[in-house]
Amino acid sequence: MKRTKTILCYGDSNTHGYNPQGGGRFPREVRWTGCLQKLLGDLYEVVEEGCNGRTTMYGEADDWINGMLYLRPCLYSHRTVDYMILMLGTNDLKNKYLASAEKIGEGVEALVKESISFLKEHQSFSPKIILIAPPVLGEDMPNSCFADEFDAESVAKSYRLAEIYEQIAKKYQCAFLNAAMFAPVSSADSLHLSAESHAAFASSVYECIINLEKII
Repeated sequence: MKRTKTILCYGDSNTHGYNPQGGGRFPREVRWTGCLQKLLGDLYEVVEEGCNGRTTMYGEADDWINGMLYLRPCLYSHRTVDYMILMLGTNDLKNKYLASAEKIGEGVEALVKESISFLKEHQSFSPKIILIAPPVLGEDMPNSCFADEFDAESVAKSYRLAEIYEQIAKKYQCAFLNAAMFAPVSSADSLHLSAESHAAFASSVYECIINLEKII
């Protein structure tokens, strides 16, 4: 009997499914993770690990939003992990972290390195990682309900992440996707994916996985 492959989706509110129209959470069938599960079928298990506010490496008093601190227990509990979809960095753009695009890249690179080495040790092989540059912030952010957390500089830095992430993906032989190319954020808050973008995002991730399966 063929083993079901596990796809771990490690991200922030855009993986959790935050609804830009007034908050709350999109239902499973709307979230990109649910859409991806439907596209892939029963031979794959899509595991949602999206947390509102999650960063690559910042946490302050709320350590649960620190992506690095939660990474090991997350990876260990979901073994065996065949694919890891990593999309973080948006919350690192918040004013309070004062993080440059390069510094955000360092956080993402640390997550990639840790995922590869930790799972190689604990499940005998490393997962295939799909590193995704998050959607760029909307230009109307100054009028967003999140304007007190993100400013014009945050928007400008968001445009630089794709190039940095792509170089990291090449360095560690990860697959790479740029979410900004197919999943724009909603005009409602300039930060989160609309239902339409969730569907488009899922389709692009699906195509990436299918192409990777052909070369495995």
